[in-house]
Amino acid sequence: MKSEIHPKNYRLVVFKDISCDYAFLTRSCVETKDTIKWEDGNEYPLVKLEISNQSHPYYTGKMKLIDTAGRVDKFRNRAAKAVASKKAAKPAEK
Repeated sequence: MKSEIHPKNYRLVVFKDISCDYAFLTRSCVETKDTIKWEDGNEYPLVKLEISNQSHPYYTGKMKLIDTAGRVDKFRNRAAKAVASKKAAKPAEK
């Protein structure tokens, strides 16, 4: 096994699922600027998650559309523009 490949800066970090307000404390070396006051009264770095095991349909058994930052609308707009450009590029039939 190679030596000196693992980070040395592991610390306690809070990961918070912003879609269902679920948070958990674990060890990580991820860099973050946000902090949060945890249940034990201490302040820990905070990493915001869009989805976790508490909100993922596979684990919850519920289908739920999570539209982060309007991704579905952006996709629909791109698709509509692509269809319109194909129609405009098609030569007129006589």
